[in-house]
Amino acid sequence: MVREYTYAYAAVSPHDGVMDSLIIPEANTEAMSYFLEEVSGRHPEEFILMVMDRAGWHRSRNLCIPENIGFLWLPAYSPQCNPVEHIWDEIREKWFPNRVFNSLDAVEDVLSHALVTLENDQARMQSLAGFDWIVSIPLIAT
Repeated sequence: MVREYTYAYAAVSPHDGVMDSLIIPEANTEAMSYFLEEVSGRHPEEFILMVMDRAGWHRSRNLCIPENIGFLWLPAYSPQCNPVEHIWDEIREKWFPNRVFNSLDAVEDVLSHALVTLENDQARMQSLAGFDWIVSIPLIAT
């Protein structure tokens, strides 16, 4: 048996259901920098606050972070708080249940179809990722 890997990167806005995704053959700092640049370029007039786990390639000193992107770090061991984790669950459940593939290309074809389908269904993305959790930021007037 041969194991091959590919990686899906995604960012979803729980507010309006907009999702950006890429399939990249690596999970490392360079690939993450590429993904951030892509998301930044798709939304140049917006400031994007990404909810992130603490994966090594998310926190690397060599990560290139565009000026219009900031991070909100999740507590350790709390993937359920990350809106995009619900997207991965949906993809596994709807597109990959109990399937065997003959090649990595076949996996990527299904994954690409899943991501495009979800990107084009903002109402579904809003429903999946727009769960109720509140980030409290104290405002201090001086």
